[in-house]
Amino acid sequence: MTLKEVPVGGSVKIAKLNGEGPVKRRIMDMGLTKGVEIYVRKVAPLGDPIEITVRGYELSIRKSDAQMIEVE
Repeated sequence: MTLKEVPVGGSVKIAKLNGEGPVKRRIMDMGLTKGVEIYVRKVAPLGDPIEITVRGYELSIRKSDAQMIEVE
């Protein structure tokens, strides 16, 4: 399952980051690394972006980026 598929109000843990090069590095620079807990706060009316809480702060990410994050 990917972060894109998690419903609003769901809490998950990152299992694996997919993607390559600068895209993967950008995701990791935002604090999204393996083993980190994520809480899905909101989804925009048209579904993009997704607002999550990670490491004590709120972060909005695109669905395309959320699809690269496998969760458990």
